Amino acid sequence: MSHEENNSVLVAAIINGTVIDHIPPDWLLKVAGILGLEQFGETFILGNYLTSKKMGRKGILKIEDFFDAERLKRIALIVPEAKINIIREGKVVEKYNPTLPDELVNLVLCNNPKCITNAEAEHLPTRFHLVNKDSGSIRCHYCERIIEKEDIRVL
Repeated sequence: MSHEENNSVLVAAIINGTVIDHIPPDWLLKVAGILGLEQFGETFILGNYLTSKKMGRKGILKIEDFFDAERLKRIALIVPEAKINIIREGKVVEKYNPTLPDELVNLVLCNNPKCITNAEAEHLPTRFHLVNKDSGSIRCHYCERIIEKEDIRVL
């Protein structure tokens, strides 16, 4: 059995839902956390360290539900190379990469403890600007701290 055939046996197909493919293996559980799968009431499948021609090894999430664009943008924060596939009646009807907007409002926490967004009395929405799309670095609108992709804390 080839690696590709073995992967398809390991990770079952879904009939209706969302497939997030080409996730770097070290980021799979973080993506699951961003989507809130620990509190999810529908079926989901996690596959990690699967063989990939493109990446060598990859992770994949298959979820029997659909997500709004805002939630999927959160994935672009940490894995912009991911592929989103929308499945209906067992067929891929839409395929795209999540896109990161130039401004992120209420998606990320500032990791500067002195930032005004972390003051309990202020209740300000967090606001970040994309600094570098390739590296995934963002800058806080208020305190101007730059946060690298690996240090991003998603709301």
